Amino acid sequence: MVEIACTPYAAFIASHLEGGSKRSYTIDTLERFRKELRSSDRLFFLIGSDAFDELETWQRWEDVVKLTEFIVVTRPEHEYHIPKDARVHRLDGLSLQVSSSRIRARLAAGKATPELPRGVREYIEARRLYGFGEKATVSP
Repeated sequence: MVEIACTPYAAFIASHLEGGSKRSYTIDTLERFRKELRSSDRLFFLIGSDAFDELETWQRWEDVVKLTEFIVVTRPEHEYHIPKDARVHRLDGLSLQVSSSRIRARLAAGKATPELPRGVREYIEARRLYGFGEKATVSP
């Protein structure tokens, strides 16, 4: 899906770092990135405030906090908890009105997702990803 979304942008290259059939957690990805960096390099994780608010439910979240600094995109009227020792930089002013969890919910309901590139939406529909259409109501 990332490759599809990047197609119109010649400067964007989709990473295959998380490729394969094995389940990959954020900590796995960060550890792979960290191996490629110098010890003095800073690693940043760009994330929406709604997802960041769930950080303490993630696999090995304490290690995630040790490996990266977070750039948290604020959501309108959404406050979030900052876990102990997390290094956070607020990104105000971007103010995205939609989150990935809302997009997934709309996909499950079979509703419109204007934020998704057309090709990505078609890919999701064809493979019935994210519960596509499972919560859609059918008229009698």
